[in-house]
Amino acid sequence: MTRNITLAVDESVLDRVKVLAAERKTTVNALVRDYLNSLATAEDRSERARRRLIELAEKSTAEVGPVTWKREDLYDR
Repeated sequence: MTRNITLAVDESVLDRVKVLAAERKTTVNALVRDYLNSLATAEDRSERARRRLIELAEKSTAEVGPVTWKREDLYDR
């Protein structure tokens, strides 16, 4: 189901976006809709990746051995 929303946009911005939409042979509405869809999709992917990373970290059996070096040893001066 789609829902209508109302946006307040500066007139000069809207004028530029109308030109951009015309150049792309689309509408301002379609540009906004596509942007919001991509924003939501990117956020969903980021959240899934975060959850998966935490899951893998919790299942990991990796062990870190003793630290046998000094911080200064890491830099070649």
